[in-house]
Amino acid sequence: MELIADLTLILAAALIGGFAAHRLGQPLIVGYIVAGIVVGPFTGGLTVRHVEGIEQLAELGVALLLFSLGLEVSFGELAPVRVVAIAGGAMQILVTLALGVVLAEALGWSWQPALWFGALIALSSTMVALKTLQAQGRIGTLSSRVMLGMLVVQDLAVVPLMIVLPELSSPSGGATRVMIATGRAFLLLGLTVVVATRVVPRLMAAVARWNSPELFLLATTTVALGVGYAAHSFGLSLALGAFIAGLVINESEYAHQALSDVIPLRDIFGMLFFVSVGMLLDPAVVWRQIGTVAIVVIAVIAGKALIFGVVVRAFGYRRIVPLAVGLTLFQVGEFAFVLARVGLDDGTISTDLYALVLNTAVATMALTPIVSNATPWIYERIRGPEPQDALEVINLPDAGLVDHVVVAGGGRVGRTVADALASRDLPFVLIEQDDRRVQQARRDGLAVIYGDASRAVVLEAANVSRACALLVTVPTYTDVRAIVRAAQHIRADLPIVARAEGPDAIRDLYALGIEDVTSPEFEAAIEMTREALVRLAVPPDDVQRVTTTMRRKRYRA
Repeated sequence: MELIADLTLILAAALIGGFAAHRLGQPLIVGYIVAGIVVGPFTGGLTVRHVEGIEQLAELGVALLLFSLGLEVSFGELAPVRVVAIAGGAMQILVTLALGVVLAEALGWSWQPALWFGALIALSSTMVALKTLQAQGRIGTLSSRVMLGMLVVQDLAVVPLMIVLPELSSPSGGATRVMIATGRAFLLLGLTVVVATRVVPRLMAAVARWNSPELFLLATTTVALGVGYAAHSFGLSLALGAFIAGLVINESEYAHQALSDVIPLRDIFGMLFFVSVGMLLDPAVVWRQIGTVAIVVIAVIAGKALIFGVVVRAFGYRRIVPLAVGLTLFQVGEFAFVLARVGLDDGTISTDLYALVLNTAVATMALTPIVSNATPWIYERIRGPEPQDALEVINLPDAGLVDHVVVAGGGRVGRTVADALASRDLPFVLIEQDDRRVQQARRDGLAVIYGDASRAVVLEAANVSRACALLVTVPTYTDVRAIVRAAQHIRADLPIVARAEGPDAIRDLYALGIEDVTSPEFEAAIEMTREALVRLAVPPDDVQRVTTTMRRKRYRA
């Protein structure tokens, strides 16, 4: 029962910390870490008694984080910016690592901790960067695509770093031990490929045929932890195996369902991991390091921003893009905590260095929205008025978009509408934020804009002011409302047809002044009624009269 009491305390503290971070506009991770400090063994009051048990559960959080990373890695995201993402991302990691080594040795650390410190600060936060870009409405811009590509490369770099760093830092380490560890990793990867091609597809297909969400979730988790435990048996980490398992399932048609199922587990156990990170932090050490932390935070922000900017500029990107990338990706990311825990468990890095990295990460994460939001102001002071950060547009006609239909949402409904318009060579443009759907539309030759349709800059790229109609096909009412309001702000008399789920949403959307609202459940009922009347030999005029009356009563109730 004591473990249950500890878990209850952690959940309550994480809820309070997460709520406070959310209200202050900070990442939830910051709130979880602060919650861990409050309930940790170094502070008074209510504290967690069984730290070891919580840390074991937190290891599951690390495994699920890397498993979901494997599921989410989209190599399609690298295609438009693959050169700067792969080559530039690798250059950024190496140069930032060197900067960290120099900085750590200047602070008096030996070469082994200095090497770890350089690797830790080289990684940025995908979570914080994406949330910042979404809040600014910059998803879909050229700079955001460059950032996403480089973040994917950084996330993938966690895997070799988890293999190489412990071996290099071992007293008997060296090239031989690194080669042996790499060989073990490739052997595991080879066995995993065999299992992935022979066993996993059949297993997932069999489970999917049972139409049981619970069994599908169980199968997904079993694959993740099973491969993770196999990796542990090979002398590697549980988290590395889970990442490989994610890559395996990512190549199947079950990746989306697996990711949606595992996200709640990942979030709960991931929260335990970040709370356990905070529990290891001693406030006395923080106070003792306050001057060093300030120096390191300033050096990391300035150094990483400069490195990112120079690297991106060297690959031919101009204007605001290098500045935007540098001022958004300068933070130390969440996977630095994963690496730091590995070094701490191995005894390679001290608690003081661990605390320094933790404080630097938390401070830089908290500063990211503030610094990133200053990008246009800084650019204007340096180069003059800010140019429009170009959105990625695909297959748009050379003559531009005029008297066309804008389809907001590329899911099943939106894609069906787009295909119907394309089959008749009618002018339209599709707006979609899911990269896989965007790449599919690209391959099929459809005109598409990558971005959030509720953002004015995206709607302007679709030339909504000169469109003949806007079709909002996304299902969620809050998203529909945001898109409608943004479009009406650009053009008040724009004809809009929106999708609504349920009578309340229909009523609210009509209140916004939308020309027409359609509900899938209402339309299904009307169509089924029509089929019944036809089969009962009701005259066509009467069938039309009945369905028209039903539609009028349903939508105008």
